[in-house]
Amino acid sequence: MSSSEPPENKVQSVSIPATVSRILQDGSIALVATLLEAAANASPNIGTKLLVDGSEGLTVGSLGSEALDNAIVEYAAAFLESKAETRVFRVQEFAPALTEWSEAQILFERIQPEPRLVICGAGHVGASLAKLASLMGYRATLIDDRAEFVTREYFPDRRIELVAAASWSEAVQAAVGNGHGVAVAIVTRGHSEDEQCLRAAMRVDADYVGLIGSKRRTNIVLQRLRENGADEGRLARVRAPVGLDIGAVTPEEVALAIMAEIVAVRRAGKGGSLSEWRRS
Repeated sequence: MSSSEPPENKVQSVSIPATVSRILQDGSIALVATLLEAAANASPNIGTKLLVDGSEGLTVGSLGSEALDNAIVEYAAAFLESKAETRVFRVQEFAPALTEWSEAQILFERIQPEPRLVICGAGHVGASLAKLASLMGYRATLIDDRAEFVTREYFPDRRIELVAAASWSEAVQAAVGNGHGVAVAIVTRGHSEDEQCLRAAMRVDADYVGLIGSKRRTNIVLQRLRENGADEGRLARVRAPVGLDIGAVTPEEVALAIMAEIVAVRRAGKGGSLSEWRRS
């Protein structure tokens, strides 16, 4: 391949499996579209795939039609924003102008790393949260500045990564990475620790950031960050107090409330009662 080829041609020459592998390693996100059914004259293209990198907007592969590929690229952001894992579309649903493809069926699949939860604070709530997250298929990282709180004696589950932090800020930044597919739950023992963790977590756009505490305590932390120039948009997205209102009292119940909200955000759930429709 000539080194003078434009970048887009180089991307096209890479295989979809290799690109998926890179995306997962980078902690990024992508869409893979597969043509399932089309008009008779397009049947040779059945099974062809197009990958759209959600971070860089680059593509790999093709469904055999430039117009169809472009329509999928244009719709990719909306699909990824919907939080759906998979869905089969007819082309008329997202690109009604492509009348020759209107009845074609395309499988959309979301490609992203396994979900991760970074927990700041290994007290009773943090410990319960790490164990519950692992049970639910999340890769958990449990951070505390007290080394005796993060030992394998207490957490034999190897899916839970344990970090004894010399610096809260550095430990949180290292654990959160670029924030893609990452939820952060801040459940430390005090205002200072909360502030350090939240400031570090807000340096990237993590999928979810939650802060435990009363309305008064969380408002104090948020106001301190605001006074120090924190981005208002990111402050507004912090879930504080953290979790859904299920009347939680015990550490295990609080952990359940937090995980319920994390799942609701990840799956675009409303967090209400499924039976509410009967009463309304």
